[in-house]
Amino acid sequence: MQIVAEINRLVETEHRLERAHIGRGLSESEMRFLRAVEVHIDQCWDLLRQRRARRSAGLDPDQADARDPAVVEQYRQ
Repeated sequence: MQIVAEINRLVETEHRLERAHIGRGLSESEMRFLRAVEVHIDQCWDLLRQRRARRSAGLDPDQADARDPAVVEQYRQ
């Protein structure tokens, strides 16, 4: 599934960035990049959940759309 592959790629990017800066912290631009990666991961997970829910309901999973970061980032964990 493409979404799962994208999530895995993004998580690896996130971990690689964090590992590369152990003990010295991230620059401001790296922090912005990391935050953007985290938001994109959240969007991908949301899209995956939407697709699974649509499939379970007998609806077309391809009709699911990625939601705006402002929406996704307001969800409670």
